[in-house]
Amino acid sequence: MNHKLTLKEKVGYGMGDAAANLVWRGALAYLAVFYTDTFGITAAAAAMLFLVVRLSDGVTDIIMGMIADRTQTKMGKFRPWILGSTPFLGLFMVLCFTTPDLSYSGKLIYAYLTYIGLTLAYTVNNVPYSALMGVMTSDDRERTSLSGFRFAGAFFGGLLVMGCLPMLVDSLGQGNNAAGYQYTMWLFATLLVILMCITVFTTKERVTLSLPPQPSSIQTSSGKQLSDAPRSLSSELRDLGKQLPLILIPLSAITAFFYYRDVLTGAIFIAVMALTTIAIRRLIRRPESNNTRSQQDIIDLLSNKPWLILLGMGFLTMMFNGIKYGVIAYYFKYYMGNELLTGYFFIALLLVSIVGALATSKLSSIMGRKKLFIVALLASSLLTCGIYFVPQGNVNGIFILGCSAEFFAAILPTLFFSMLGDSADYSEYKTGRRATGLVYSAGSFVQKTGGGFAGALVLLVLGSYGYNGLDINTISQSLPGMKSLMSWIPALFGFAGAALICLYPLNDEKQREVTQALLSRRSEQTPITA
Repeated sequence: MNHKLTLKEKVGYGMGDAAANLVWRGALAYLAVFYTDTFGITAAAAAMLFLVVRLSDGVTDIIMGMIADRTQTKMGKFRPWILGSTPFLGLFMVLCFTTPDLSYSGKLIYAYLTYIGLTLAYTVNNVPYSALMGVMTSDDRERTSLSGFRFAGAFFGGLLVMGCLPMLVDSLGQGNNAAGYQYTMWLFATLLVILMCITVFTTKERVTLSLPPQPSSIQTSSGKQLSDAPRSLSSELRDLGKQLPLILIPLSAITAFFYYRDVLTGAIFIAVMALTTIAIRRLIRRPESNNTRSQQDIIDLLSNKPWLILLGMGFLTMMFNGIKYGVIAYYFKYYMGNELLTGYFFIALLLVSIVGALATSKLSSIMGRKKLFIVALLASSLLTCGIYFVPQGNVNGIFILGCSAEFFAAILPTLFFSMLGDSADYSEYKTGRRATGLVYSAGSFVQKTGGGFAGALVLLVLGSYGYNGLDINTISQSLPGMKSLMSWIPALFGFAGAALICLYPLNDEKQREVTQALLSRRSEQTPITA
């Protein structure tokens, strides 16, 4: 279980995120501008679309994590889901960038259906993919190295779609952007299937917990017995449904306040968060013997301090990166006056990102992961702020500051996903229970939620300046908004993240203690081969 991974397995795992980022970074960077400038819906409508779809992710990510944790096949828990969902992910990628001849209302309905379909397919694919990292090895240093390969692959996939998409749309569409987007996405969807298959057939699941005899019970940390008898999936999902209001009601309040930004929604948001806090505390204090296994999985997460802090970090770092990536296409098209520079800038960013991701393992061994997280956030945020002071038209200044900031920004998701595995270890260390899929599903959820809120914020800010992609007369008045979105607005989220990670309790010494304790505990069990 404390397995040293081969280069082949690390590269194979990284290809999965290269495939995922043909979708993720393509949608994040270009879907907003596609909706407003090609598909023909307003910035405000597109912002609401992004926010509403993220509410569905609040349910589907956690459900998928629970389902994956309870999957038992010869291939393991997670790889079958990656393989089965890949064709659907490619299909909805194409459909999202297709422009049917419909009325405005029809286009809105089509956009909602296809974007929800894309996020569902992405959930079924990416939650198991993320969790796969947590069961390939128990060695936290190997996980950090694996995470570096993962995000090198992610940035490689992003390099293809973000750097080449403008040129491919222009070349394949021959002046027709709607056709160009569709043909380009068919090309990327084919590549996605190939890369995902490489991941499935070059990786292996190793870290498992022995299944107790049935019927059985497991001892809780308080010494009581918690039933672990077989239960149907429908029973597990009913249990989950009782906990969903703790997720959906706060998310709905946040979304309403984020979109409307008035006194009423602000007051509702404060009241909802206060009541949710009280409800969570009561749930955690409930006797463990009264809980089902799925309920206890949720409670374990809510009482896992490292995981809760990482959850906040995932949202803040995704807002930081997502706002920048979401405005780049607008910034170069209108503020810099050269749309083709968008592709070149993305290529430069992603080449630097690959270096940053691969350097993370070495830098973390020198500085420690927590300290590196803080340094990377502060450095990237300060450099991003500097973009505000670059004169309009100074391409070299934008490229130098943007690439310098991106080197440090690339370290953030690499550390985040490797440290999620640590939080799963910490939960097993404290409780004797492990829900790897659920831990990573929540991590994936906040990343997607952060991406959705980042995209919505870009559109809301542009909309507040009167931007309309189909009316050239609204462009000049929205340029200050593009400048702010490229600089100090995302930096605020970076500085907030640097403050939050200071509270993270697992330094490298404590993590080594947890790892050794788990290895000793597992050596006394008979592991089940995935």
